[in-house]
Amino acid sequence: MKYNFDEFVNRESTASVKYDLRKEIFEKEDVIPMWVADMDFKTPDFIIKAIKKRLNHEVFGYSIRPKSYYQSIIDWVKRRHNWEIKKEWISFSPGIVPAINMAVLAYTYPGDKIIIQPPVYHPFFYAIKNNDRELVENPLNLRNGRYFINFQDLEYKLKDAKMLILSNPHNPGGSVWTKEELEKLGELCVKNNVLVMSDEIHADLVYKNYAYTPLASISNEIANYTVTFIAPSKTFNMAALATSSVISSNKELKEKYDKVLDAIHIGMGNVFGTVASEAAYTHGDEWLDQLMEYLEKNLNLVEDYTKAKIPQIKMIRPEGTYLVWLDCSDLDLKGKDLKNFMIEDAGLGFNDGRMFGTGGEGFMRMNIACPKQIVLDALIRLEKAINNHNSNG
Repeated sequence: MKYNFDEFVNRESTASVKYDLRKEIFEKEDVIPMWVADMDFKTPDFIIKAIKKRLNHEVFGYSIRPKSYYQSIIDWVKRRHNWEIKKEWISFSPGIVPAINMAVLAYTYPGDKIIIQPPVYHPFFYAIKNNDRELVENPLNLRNGRYFINFQDLEYKLKDAKMLILSNPHNPGGSVWTKEELEKLGELCVKNNVLVMSDEIHADLVYKNYAYTPLASISNEIANYTVTFIAPSKTFNMAALATSSVISSNKELKEKYDKVLDAIHIGMGNVFGTVASEAAYTHGDEWLDQLMEYLEKNLNLVEDYTKAKIPQIKMIRPEGTYLVWLDCSDLDLKGKDLKNFMIEDAGLGFNDGRMFGTGGEGFMRMNIACPKQIVLDALIRLEKAINNHNSNG
């Protein structure tokens, strides 16, 4: 089946965060929203079909996750990523951000030091600060258009840390950490007795010529210190169905996580999330392959357009994710001025790079998981705004 990713779907007035909160977030409604990390493509037909089938039963009492649900996850991870996991390693969470917060509660105490690698997904900051842990930064290095881990700094800071929260692939920088990079990171954490919470939600969204490696797949020793978070939400555009997995081969770590999950009583999930997840992981290969081809074309469009017509904007080409990190430092705009320029002058709803912490100043995050025409319209708006700014400057 050939899927049509050019189709425009009107998401307004559907309680969409991306579209229906534009006025609240950007103080104007006529921005092109390219901020929230969901897609403007239809959730795949095989997921909709599975939900409709379950809907026809007309009874929505308490439900469990059947063996077939777990088997679909196991098979997907093996088939797509060559990682063999077991049912008894898998726990539930209604989302990866709640899971990371539960992991912080399960494995650390107030005052413990937790390392993150900015610029990075902003809920990592909140998971540490809101739970009264101490935030420690191991800033990434940007070299020749790619982010790299500063291992010398990391090794020093691991000495008195309890946990590292890793983004693999990295959001917003787009680096798909190599096996060698992950092996080095994992071995340092083992050496210093530091647990790694590995957010691998973007694992399925990796472009050709790059390879995602699950951190826990590298060695049993590293796996013993690793808790992995995955979900079908980014891959198949079903974030509202609030279903994700927490994977750990370390029985003690799994039991500690499950204890927190049970204590706050959010482990049941919802029947449609269960059905949708199983359908996604069972039938999603061809759809995902076509999606990645389409996203790569959008990526090429942004790169070619900015190089040719907006050289002041430099794209950090992502190796994975549908999130594009734009270096706007050549514009004579900083902080709020850059943010306001994108909203007021360009009419674009991007993420302000500052929200991702150290290294985010002068950057914007752009979501390209939408029809090509929307990406093109955004680039045209950006070009026009920059030309006007230059002529008035």
